[in-house]
Amino acid sequence: MHRPTLSLIAAAALSASSAATAKPAPAATSAASPTFTGHQHAHQAHVTLAAARAIALKVRPGQITDQELEKEGGGSGLRYSFDVKSGGKTYEVGVDAMSGKVLENGSESAAAEAVEAASEHHK
Repeated sequence: MHRPTLSLIAAAALSASSAATAKPAPAATSAASPTFTGHQHAHQAHVTLAAARAIALKVRPGQITDQELEKEGGGSGLRYSFDVKSGGKTYEVGVDAMSGKVLENGSESAAAEAVEAASEHHK
């Protein structure tokens, strides 16, 4: 009669031990992966976020600081927009979400950079 009780205690101890050593789930965002906006359009895109990120970083090596999927003129009308920090400047790279074609690859305006710098300062 004592064996089932012992088994239950051993199972509970093993479960508690496993829970204590389990690694917590990674955070949804990190420096390597900024917050993504535009989830509501993702089902329409033929190009995945990961593929669009790779395309953007191929044409503009650096660190992606902002990323979104938005409806905007040009190309198919659905594009991924990435802010890429490279060499101390921020560039905007637009990738068509249907074809993967690069629609934009230029530096952000001084006003846009000032807004981004202010938001980074407040984080």
